[in-house]
Formats: sequence, C-alpha cells, structure tokens
Amino acid sequence: MLRPLVILTGPTAVGKTKLSIALAKAINAEIISADSMQVYRHMDIGSAKILPDQRQGVAHHLIDVLEPTQDFNVFLFQEKCKECMEGIYRRGHIPLLAGGTGFYIQAILYDIDFTESEEDPTYRGMLEEMARTEGPGALHGLLRQVDPASAQAIHPNNVKRTIRALEFFHLTGRRISEHNVEERGKMPAYRFCYFVLNDDRQRLYDRIDRRVDEMMEAGLLEEVRALREMGCHRGQASMQGLGYKELMDYLDGECSLEEAVFRIKRDTRHFAKRQLTWFRRERSVLWVDQDRFSYDEGKILDYMLQQLRGEEIL
Repeated sequence: MLRPLVILTGPTAVGKTKLSIALAKAINAEIISADSMQVYRHMDIGSAKILPDQRQGVAHHLIDVLEPTQDFNVFLFQEKCKECMEGIYRRGHIPLLAGGTGFYIQAILYDIDFTESEEDPTYRGMLEEMARTEGPGALHGLLRQVDPASAQAIHPNNVKRTIRALEFFHLTGRRISEHNVEERGKMPAYRFCYFVLNDDRQRLYDRIDRRVDEMMEAGLLEEVRALREMGCHRGQASMQGLGYKELMDYLDGECSLEEAVFRIKRDTRHFAKRQLTWFRRERSVLWVDQDRFSYDEGKILDYMLQQLRGEEIL
C-alpha cells in the first residue's frame, strides 16, 4: 500500500496556516512548508511565516533553512521534502504538505522528473546575458516562439523558469510543456488527500489588502531594508517574492512608497487568481469552500477528517 500524504493548499491569505495547525494536531502530522519564500531566513513578515511560538508544538519543516543569497527551486524542494518525509514516516507520523506553491506540491505528489541533470552552461549564460541587456520580455518572446504553452504558463518576469524552458528545448528538441504534461499523467506516488481551501473572491481580495497593510505596519519595509543592507538584490530568487521586489524598487528610488504598496496588493491579487487557476487544473482535488461551512473551522476540520478516513489515511 502506498504511504499516506495529506496536502492543504489554496490561494495566498485564505487562512491555510491556522487550519494546517488544527489539522496536524488532529491527525498526528508534521507540517512541511510548500512555500518558495518561507524557506529563507530573515524573511518573516513578507512571507507570512509562522514563527516558532505560534506552532503549538507541531513540527514544521523547510522553514528558515537557507540564506536569502542562496538559490531555491523545485529540484531542491523535491530533494529536501523527500528527506523530511522519510523522517516523518520513521517517527510514525503523517506528512502534511501545506503551502501555496502548486508546482512544488505537484513535484512531490507525482514524483515528477524535471531532468535537472541536463544543462548547457554556455547556452544558459547567453540567455542570462540576454535577460540583463534586453530585459525579461525579450527572453520571454523567444520562449513564445518555441513553446507557446510554456510562455502562457510562465510569467514574463520569471527569468529562471523561462531560461529553464528554453534550455530544455535547446538540449532535447522537445517542448518542456509537453514533457510536463507527460509527467503529470503519472499515477500519484502516495495515498493522498489534496485539500484546496477557498473563499469568496471579493472576500479573499479584501483579506489580501488587509494583510498587506498589516505587513507594512509590522515592519515589512524595515525587513526589506535590512535584507538590502545584507547584500540582497533584485536579481536573486529570494527577492522575487511579492512585497520584496516592489519595496526594493522603492528603496532604489524607482517608485514612491504609495505606488509600491499599491503594486504589492494588485500583484498579490493577481497571484491568488493564478494559484486558483493552477489548482483547478489538478486532479483529485477536494475543494473546501469556507462559506459552505459558514466559516466554522470545527465543521471544516470534521469534513477533512471524514475525507481522510474515507481514503484510509486515518
């Protein structure tokens, strides 16, 4: 029988953190963060990181494991997550993968092979130079010519993923979008329940706006300023996170603080919309619409436990 895995995801600011604690305590689980920013130290406010004194005794993994100057990607996540899961299984607990990075979740659930070993440093260097001199848009235009499906899925400013898709095509003659479709066709590697916590769209957007205001009041600008003084810059993966790149622009004199905050709210709403689009494409997902449960966490938890029993995870 396949080993158990519980997934709790959903758009940013929907309330995953609080529910993940309650669920973990109810099923004797340890939480693995599926978040591309919480892996970094010194980035607590902008990543909405759950701090040690808020974890209620529940073990958390893949939080605060890298410096902001280090790169992190789906390959590293997959490797480190599998290591964490082995330890969790040995301890007789259930891994609870919680976070909003759908790409990371997919990599674990279907044990996807992203062919990390295939690289061409010379070609990659040429693409990196193109991004620096001509801008991300020119690089993305090149991808649009050879792999339109990937260009649609990858944000024009995501230079790292754009380069990877171009490099894959250069090395194999195949589109990485086609490769990923094949990989997604795999059977799941675990006995799983995949919960997506959701909310009314306008209510979610209002929560996002409030959370950005709360982050600013909590000292997000000071956090970004401290990272900048540590040597962090916008070219690093860590500084591509929402809130960080916009405030870096402000500190570099490229926009006003008011404009930066406006962009954080707008781009976070757009990000939440893209997350929901991603989760709708996934297979065997259980949508947890909070309004169906009158926003009662107890009722939501009871529903999730019922589903877990039905899948013989409990």
